[in-house]
Amino acid sequence: MKGLGLIHVYTGAGKGKTTCAFGLALRAWGCGKRVCIIQFLKKGEKYGEVVAVDRLDGIDLHQYGSGRFVFNKQLRQEDVEAAEKGLVHAKDVLSSGDHDLVILDEMNIATDFGVLDVSKVIEALDSRADGVEVVLTGQNSHPAIVEKADYVTEMRKVKHPYDEGVMARKGIEF
Repeated sequence: MKGLGLIHVYTGAGKGKTTCAFGLALRAWGCGKRVCIIQFLKKGEKYGEVVAVDRLDGIDLHQYGSGRFVFNKQLRQEDVEAAEKGLVHAKDVLSSGDHDLVILDEMNIATDFGVLDVSKVIEALDSRADGVEVVLTGQNSHPAIVEKADYVTEMRKVKHPYDEGVMARKGIEF
């Protein structure tokens, strides 16, 4: 049986993947664990969870995005370059052993959109130091990542107010 250092995947079309990961970050931080959150395809936007983490001492947060919302795989070179820098940083963080929990937020989107090669992501996961727990979030998790994971949770959308024209609300959806 494995101990610490497991791989979690939060995926699916339903709401709550990033929120779930941030909840785990708070739990780990509250128990004295060192936490690092690396966000892919996000930068500059002060989502509620980012504002909250900025107020906490002991959770490191890094964003690797171009500063614009990436939708429907409409990528620019700066999106790819930012994600690649993020993956280099993630591999360094994972292999250093300086953090007990590393969250790779929207990593699944980065691989699904073809921004990052899934084999390089798996290489980064394989390079992690003993005991480093890691979480990958985002829709459409690659089958190779699902296979590698110890936990896989799929958030399934049953109903969402966006489908009725309700736009994302600050403090609830972001």
